[in-house]
Amino acid sequence: MRFINRRHLLTGAIGIGASGVGAGAYALAIEPRFRLETTTYALSPRQWAGGPTLTIAVLADIHGREPNMGRPRVEQVVETTAALNADLILLLGDYAQRVEAEGPFMSYRQVLTLLKQLRAPLGVHGILGNHEWWDDKAAQKTGRGPTEAHRVFADLGMSLLDNRAVRLVKDGKPFWLAGLADQIAIRLPGYSRYRGFDDLPGTLAQVTDDAPVILMAHEPDIFPEVPDRLALTLSGHTHGGQVRLFGWSPIVPSAYGNRYAYGHVVEEDRHLIVSGGLGTVSAGIAPVRLGVPPEIVRIELG
Repeated sequence: MRFINRRHLLTGAIGIGASGVGAGAYALAIEPRFRLETTTYALSPRQWAGGPTLTIAVLADIHGREPNMGRPRVEQVVETTAALNADLILLLGDYAQRVEAEGPFMSYRQVLTLLKQLRAPLGVHGILGNHEWWDDKAAQKTGRGPTEAHRVFADLGMSLLDNRAVRLVKDGKPFWLAGLADQIAIRLPGYSRYRGFDDLPGTLAQVTDDAPVILMAHEPDIFPEVPDRLALTLSGHTHGGQVRLFGWSPIVPSAYGNRYAYGHVVEEDRHLIVSGGLGTVSAGIAPVRLGVPPEIVRIELG
């Protein structure tokens, strides 16, 4: 699987998507800092037949950092999510970019401690993203985990589905929630070469009955490998390209380009929803958003 490195390519999107002083100022100072959307999808996949009616809230790509996603902003996200009264809350990774708080950057512990406040009848469950690995120098040096984010999830008693599946029940109707480990966790020598820890077959082998399945996978590039058995795949990572105009993103950190950039994708009767996320990448580039405001995703399933 080949991935495009957003850190190298998104710089070009700034010039393409934020041309003009007015648009650039809006993309830098307004949309990423002050807008917060709740995007709702209502769907009833064939594979969900027999499953419960379910409301899911999804948070992706917080990238805790002032001014766009500092503590007050993350607290706003938590408060807005709680008000949705979802049955299930899912966290799709990339919570921060620092093991220890540094300047404007929050630590994983700071962000996850705020997310710990969330409650839902069927629980709050998370996976890790690439930044939980990329920005953990010890994990990159050894080429393995646990990362600091693994430890924080455990310390806080939060549910982390790292190549794991759990069986949940609502209104007497069971379903499975599965979560993949990250697909591009370890950076290898050379350009855009990575090693992942995702194990889709091993994760799905934990599903022991015919109840419907929801899959969490930080990067959407796994979707072509997802079997028809699954009702819904949920991903983040792309940020919708961070610059998105007329339904098209100039740069997308995916081998599939705009195919999995954003939104509800249906292929061969299989369903994928890609969140535009909440934060911005902050690695020597301007933290802009244009045409893809920070969002909480709400899913009405069944």
